[in-house]
Amino acid sequence: MGLFIAFMIISIWAGHLFYILEFVPVNYLSPWFYIHILLQTYFFTGLFITGHDAMHGTVSRYRPLNNAVGFFSVFLYAGMWYPRLIKNHYLHHQFPGTEQDPDFSPRSQNFFVWWARFMFKYLTIIQLVIMAAIFNILRIWYPDSSIIWFWVVPAVLSTFQLFYFGTYVPHKRPHTDDMQPHNARTLRKNHLWAMLSCYFFGYHHEHHMTPRIPWWRLYQSKSGGQ
Repeated sequence: MGLFIAFMIISIWAGHLFYILEFVPVNYLSPWFYIHILLQTYFFTGLFITGHDAMHGTVSRYRPLNNAVGFFSVFLYAGMWYPRLIKNHYLHHQFPGTEQDPDFSPRSQNFFVWWARFMFKYLTIIQLVIMAAIFNILRIWYPDSSIIWFWVVPAVLSTFQLFYFGTYVPHKRPHTDDMQPHNARTLRKNHLWAMLSCYFFGYHHEHHMTPRIPWWRLYQSKSGGQ
């Protein structure tokens, strides 16, 4: 099931990207122009969530296939290096919300300062070169404006979505007793909002308690009205 869902997420992301680049004009007066940008942002977020699930081995029980999906997903997302992500993510789960957590900002809880630190931690020169190369390949077929609005902008917007619901809100201070032992809080129970906001990733305390549960089953671990 995990492999099928990963395939669907990747296919929807790729299919919608091709559709909007090929058939949707850049028209600032059209509401559909903005709707497509928001949809592609959401699909970009799903692409990274798929890679994240692979880091926990929940895409496929066959490890080489699981890791291949993870590698492919995060590369499509932003030319990211999967082994480096795994290393940092394991540290995040081992030391959540502490100075040893590579995703945490101990010196500032300001949203934009923390987001900038988060991005700087994962952005590399090689990644920028890869993205620049892809941009120039896309320019063979599509105008710059379409590539920027339908590929670049959704990718950047999705970093805010992932960061806000998957890092900032769950792990920001103060760390209260109900967040222990993982310094992770969670969204109140509302499965529709949890899915729309970030693929159930707002159920973050549950994720840290049982990281082997894939994103599409996280709602099952949510109890009561919390």
